[in-house]
Amino acid sequence: MKISLIVVGRTVEKHYITTIQDYIDRVKHFVPFTMKVIPELKNNRNLSMDQQKEKEGELILKTLQPGDHVVLLDEYGKEYRSLDLAYWLEKKMINVSKRLVFIIGGPYGFSQKVYQAAQEKISLSKMTFSHQMVRLIFVEQLYRAYTILNNGPYHHE
Repeated sequence: MKISLIVVGRTVEKHYITTIQDYIDRVKHFVPFTMKVIPELKNNRNLSMDQQKEKEGELILKTLQPGDHVVLLDEYGKEYRSLDLAYWLEKKMINVSKRLVFIIGGPYGFSQKVYQAAQEKISLSKMTFSHQMVRLIFVEQLYRAYTILNNGPYHHE
């Protein structure tokens, strides 16, 4: 199984870029992992919120491949403790034959077409975080999950 993270818009803060890349490199020790950045829409001031979600959604859907298991990082998704996320991921490693694809949407969320393409939704918290922080939190939790599954010293109970 391969894991992909699709995000809308680039990360601009240098400290986030460095730390996100550090965790991506750590995750790659356990599983093939890629992060695909969908560029921010140009001239989006003239677009309504729904139009922006639709256009971003079209770009997101173009990156998906047949057989992908799509998981949206969404405020209305299921919340997991770190241990539970690790066990959920372990089940996916058995049941997902191609790519496990996580998606972080744009500032207004996802279009209906993206929701329809997804098999699951996960929430990282009931709190709201910047998109840059969500990327960091997600890749850190992914790394944590793999260290739990591999009995690494990173996670402590």
